[in-house]
Amino acid sequence: QVQLVESGGGLVQPGGSLKLSCAASGRTFSSYVMGWFRQAPGKEREFVAAIRWSGGSTYYADSVKGRFTISRDNAKNTVSLQMSSLKPEDTAVYYCAAGAGILVGARTSALYDYWGQGTQVTVSS
Repeated sequence: QVQLVESGGGLVQPGGSLKLSCAASGRTFSSYVMGWFRQAPGKEREFVAAIRWSGGSTYYADSVKGRFTISRDNAKNTVSLQMSSLKPEDTAVYYCAAGAGILVGARTSALYDYWGQGTQVTVSS
């Protein structure tokens, strides 16, 4: 049974930093692309970043490029999203996702097979 469990969300002031983690279990993810998506109230879920588990190639949404960094830890089977220079518009529920046989640039949520439950990130003073 595949499980993706996010952690690390919370309240942070504008300009601050936060690190999200996604613990993956239940199968071997070496052939998967791991992604982070977010959904703000009243808005559609949007792509944030992705990483190919094997090889580590990455892809970012323009809105977070240069501020967010996605990485993976093979030993711990976790994927992280380091977020810096946070803005109020980054406020959303952040979801971890896993997709098999897709490109690292896949931005469509329907292409991903497994999802975590989400973690809230609030950027506010």
